[in-house]
Amino acid sequence: MPAHFTWSHFISQVSHELYHAVYAGLCGFIFLILAFLGEKALNKKKAYIPEGKFNIKAFFELFVEQIAQLSDSIVGEKGRPMLPLFCFFFLFIWIQNLLGLIPGFLPPSQNLNSTLALGLLSFLAYNYYGLREHGWAYFKQFIGPVVYLAPLFVFIEVLSHFFRAVSLGFRLFGNMSGDHIVIGIFLDMAPFLIPVIFYFLGLFVCTLQAFVFTILSMVYVSLAISHDH
Repeated sequence: MPAHFTWSHFISQVSHELYHAVYAGLCGFIFLILAFLGEKALNKKKAYIPEGKFNIKAFFELFVEQIAQLSDSIVGEKGRPMLPLFCFFFLFIWIQNLLGLIPGFLPPSQNLNSTLALGLLSFLAYNYYGLREHGWAYFKQFIGPVVYLAPLFVFIEVLSHFFRAVSLGFRLFGNMSGDHIVIGIFLDMAPFLIPVIFYFLGLFVCTLQAFVFTILSMVYVSLAISHDH
């Protein structure tokens, strides 16, 4: 059992090992609600007119614009069809991370199963886009420049791509686990005032880790679709 109270304790049918799946489902539900509200706001009449105040429409305009600019700078114009994927990565991971800042909730990104699943999704996505861009010629990069060294290069390349997915998952898991452990320690030591400072630090770390995962996925997509192998 976890050391601190969590709302998932009330779900007696779910063991502690599966709590991350419950919270991942909750994050997915929150993501869908935000996506629905965002689409509804953007489909209104005169949606092209900038908002004079901050609301759900202004949030998504700013959010998508920033992700699009980041994608253009890394992937280029060919990255625009992948923009929904990049937006999904950032927003979904951000929601997971922020959930851990709310007392009584466990962030799915603090579980290695969840983060490795996201790393695997990124792995499958950039290889899919690479294959779609180059066709079967995409696999030439695994062979290397010399035919008689192909077995060695295939082994190295496959291992390299495998560790991309693993490193994405472990990086997110390690950073978010460390962040929430620090917050938990200071909550135990001084439950008032002092932890507020670390909550602001935690908010920064939550945003930064979502950004790092997204930007690395963009880099992998850029490498996969590049014609300069």
